[in-house]
Order: sequence, then C-alpha cells, then structure tokens
Amino acid sequence: MKRFTIGAAAALILSACSMGQDVESPDAALDLPDVADGTLSEETMKRVTERLSSDEFEGRAPGTAGEEKTIAYLIEEFGKAGLEPGNNGSWVQDVPLVEITGKDFAPLTISGGDNGDIKLNYATDWVGATYREDVETKLDDSELVFVGYGINAPEKGWNDYEGLDMKGKTAVILVNDPDFGAETLDGPFNGKAMTYYGRWTYKYEEAGRQGAAAAIIIHDTEPAAYGWNVVESSWSGPQAYADRGDNPPPMTKLNGWVQKEKAREILAAAGQDLDDLMAAARKDDFKAVPLGLKASTSFRNDIRTFASKNVIGILPGSERPDEYVMHTAHWDHLGRCTPAPDGDDICNGAVDNATGTAALVALAEAHAKAGPTKRSLVFLAVTAEESGLLGADYYAANPVFPLNKTVGGINMDAFLVAGPAKDVIVVGPGKSQLDLFLDKALMSDDRVTTPNPNPEAGYYYRSDHFAFAKRGVPMLYLDGGEDLVDGGKEAGAAVQADYRDNRYHGPKDEYDPNWDWSGVMADLRLFYRIGRMLGDSTSWPNWVEGDEFKATRDEDCAVDGALCGTPEAP
Repeated sequence: MKRFTIGAAAALILSACSMGQDVESPDAALDLPDVADGTLSEETMKRVTERLSSDEFEGRAPGTAGEEKTIAYLIEEFGKAGLEPGNNGSWVQDVPLVEITGKDFAPLTISGGDNGDIKLNYATDWVGATYREDVETKLDDSELVFVGYGINAPEKGWNDYEGLDMKGKTAVILVNDPDFGAETLDGPFNGKAMTYYGRWTYKYEEAGRQGAAAAIIIHDTEPAAYGWNVVESSWSGPQAYADRGDNPPPMTKLNGWVQKEKAREILAAAGQDLDDLMAAARKDDFKAVPLGLKASTSFRNDIRTFASKNVIGILPGSERPDEYVMHTAHWDHLGRCTPAPDGDDICNGAVDNATGTAALVALAEAHAKAGPTKRSLVFLAVTAEESGLLGADYYAANPVFPLNKTVGGINMDAFLVAGPAKDVIVVGPGKSQLDLFLDKALMSDDRVTTPNPNPEAGYYYRSDHFAFAKRGVPMLYLDGGEDLVDGGKEAGAAVQADYRDNRYHGPKDEYDPNWDWSGVMADLRLFYRIGRMLGDSTSWPNWVEGDEFKATRDEDCAVDGALCGTPEAP
C-alpha cells in the first residue's frame, strides 16, 4: 500500500507543466484551493439507486421502455438537485445507435481435423454477434488462423498479422496482451498492466482492418478478469452499436468468444497445443499459425435503429463559466439477460451502475446547495457503456462543451457497497496531475491510496472516462478500497469475489436495503472535494510527461492558439 503525499506525488509530475499558467521552475505548484465538505445525502444515494435498479426499469437497456423511464427520472432528479439543462436548453443529447439481435444460431462447426467435425453449441461453448447490419450472418468454411494476441502496434515493432492475407479467414485470438502474467510494470506492453491492445474491442477492430471474415477470442477467466457467465450474459440478447454512417470502417462478419477448453480441443485437432501457442505468442518473434481447419456457422438478425440519450446537467460557473469540470457515470445496463436459476431474467444493475448514477445526483445536489464554483460543473449520465462506451464516446466525439475548455473530470462506475475502507483504489495511478487533487482531498481523511491491485484487467480502458482520456482530457477513476475497516484485505477480497462471481452482469445485481453505505459516502466525499477544487482552481492539470494521452492534450489545447483557457500558446 502506498500513500501519495503531495510532496511524493509531485515527483511524478516534475516535467508535467501546469497548463494555462506560467511555470517558472519544476517546483511550481498547482493551484489546489481549500474547500469545505458539502452536504452529501445518503438518503439520495439510497433512493435513486433503489429506484433505478427496480424491476420497473427492466434493467435500463438502451432503446427500451426502461430507457424512457430512466431518462425521464434522471431529468426529474437533475432538476430537483438544482442543475440546469446542459445541452443548449435541453437535458439530453441524442446518440444514434443500431441494435442487432441474433437468433436461430447454428452450432459453430470446425471441420478438417482427422477425427471428424467439432460442433460447438451456442451459449455453452461459444457466443457470437455481428456488427454488420445484415439480416443473415453466414460463415462458410472460413480458414482458421491463430494470430496470438491479434495486435498490430507499429510503435512497438509488433505485428501478429505480419505477412498474412486474412481475407475470408477467421482469426483465433488470445485475450489480454503479451505481457500478461508479468510481475512488474516493465515490458513492451506495460508489464502486468493491460494496455488498450488487450481489450476485446481493439481485437475485433484490428481483425476487421486486416480483412478477416471473423474474429474469435479464446476466453480465459484470469486474463479476461471475468468468467464465462459474464461473457454469455453480456453477449446474448440485443447488442447495441454506434451508427457508423455511410462510410463504415472495415468490419468482420462475426465477432465472438469460445470457451478455453473448447479452444484447446480445436487446436489439438490441428495438431497444436494451446499452452505452447500461448507461450509463443508472448515473444516478439511470434508468427501466426494457420491451423488447417475451417469454421462454419450461421444466424439471423433483427435490426433496429434508434436514438438513445445521454443526460446532461450543468451548474454554471460564477467567474469562468466557459471552463468545465466533468462528472460522468453510465445509466445503462443489460436489460433482460440470461435467467438465474429462479427464472429472474432482469439484469437490474444496482451496483453497476445505479450507484454511480445516483452519485451524479447526490453530488449535483451537494454542489448546488454549496453554491456555484468559479468554473462550470457538468454532470453527464451516458448511455450504452455496456455496449462499448458508446454514449461517452459519442459525447467526446461531439462535445457539447469543447474538450479544450474541459479542465478534467472524475468518473464513477459501480460503487461496491462493502462498508468503510482504510484506502481508496486509484485505477491508473501516476498518469496525470489529478493525482495531486486526490492527495489533497485525502488529507482530512485517515485513508491511503492503493494503486489498482489488478492492473492486468485493464480497467482504465473499460469505463466512460476512457472516451475522454484518449482525446486528451485528464480523467480520474477511483474505486472503493480493498482494505476494509472490518476484516481488512481478506474481507475486501471476499466481497469483490462474491460480486464478480455471483452478481456482476447477472440478474442478482439487485438493491439490498441492508447495505452499509458508510464506505460509499466516504468515497463520495472525495469526489465532492476533487470536483470542488477543480471548479475553483486556476490550474489546468495535464498528463505526466511520457503518458500515452499527453501529446493529444497538448495538440488539442494549442488549436487556434488557445491553450486550454490561455489566450496565447507558449
């Protein structure tokens, strides 16, 4: 466990100048104003979480009656909290989406092995979907090629597709990235900390760019950071995608997952050993392996286009209203999903993310009662996070408030209600000067910061703040601590495991009236202080030197000579 004091954290950012102000020496400090604690309502957290996760909202899937109820409820709550409509007089921003629901799935049949065909049953052995707006998806005798981690990273001198013509073929891909299993953060892919190259979204996109007909990821619980139950639940039923317009990027016909042991069986039929291939794929001299097998399947698709909605509220600033501090959380969940043994098929999403959405309301309420900060505070409840951060990505690509006028922000995704903790987990520590704002926010609490204990899971790339971060806006992402006051780290790990194994993305993520909210409220106080400091500060926090997002921020802020609020570029 590591406590970042203000002095210690400053060592991380000596070379990261404070944007928007003159910096005469490496010791120049950020403006970290003192702030008073707000009046945060536990009752608001309980009330909003319980309502949003009730069966009435049907799991809050985009494009359903559950969405309509959610949007109406959030507009009502944002207004009652004291916010103003944030989109030119409107509370909402339309997000054009396409919903594709697969049905009538044939088995995934693997042919060409010496012992006859291998038939994989949908849901239990494999899952799949299409990004294409085709009434029927059909994969006919597509050649299988094992492409390791499916990465093409020129800046790292790494290309798993080198020398391949993937047209019409199916890429078989490992989850995570080549540094998975490392003990430290050293390595071409950041050691044990997953990079974006390890995310399933990247792997499917890259397979499409390579011309592949299909891409199938081998599920493995540890590097995926979730079990097959999560894959089955998340990938069955309606799937929402961003409307790609008239010139869509290249896409595969089919994207899917296969159980690890079934993948082992397939590779054995090709005369290959999965463990040997996994070891080979981690080396920079890896070459893709044609398997001499072919894959076939088919399914039909119901297609629907619709506009989902982001909800935007604002508390205008008192002195610099054209500078913005962002607060984000996603309101959506999975809707109806794979039923539990008792027949319950509503994925209520109480923790994920009715709690985070309730936090937007509670924070807005507290800030409004305290009065406006000098900068404007924005509260953005986004849609379609569960489908790939679609609502956040749409906003960041079509911002209501310019990104080079957006100071930074905080993201709230799934408060696991576990009681008070001695620490708070920083997902992606040491990336930006926002760490210093967190340091100061912690000074009046007897708590410490813990770097993300599972960096291999790539959580920094799996929530809505990433849509802003990849466009250069510094964003802070915190989780509740793992070292509980009652029971320590062992108890914290048990709570995490119970949620992950029994409730995450399943019908049993439901509101419990017996929850102990004290830990959540302690985390919420941190978010309030950080937002308040950013709102009253004159500083423009940047990413640390060498961070993957810093060049984008610097370039964006220099557009038209406007350096994030400074009239002249340096």
